[in-house]
Amino acid sequence: MSNNPENNYDPAGSTQMFRAFVDEQPQTPEVQRAQARPRTGMIVGLIVGLVIVVGVVALAMK
Repeated sequence: MSNNPENNYDPAGSTQMFRAFVDEQPQTPEVQRAQARPRTGMIVGLIVGLVIVVGVVALAMK
């Protein structure tokens, strides 16, 4: 019977898996920057959408 019913990854499940987990290299700055780009686009899109909604509401109130 499994001690991990949610089937979550458990690096302490075996010595080999734990050592691989510990030996993982941290992400390089290039990878971190590449992952941040989609988030930046999403934030800019949300701000533009909010400005459009505020503009439509302002025009509707006139």
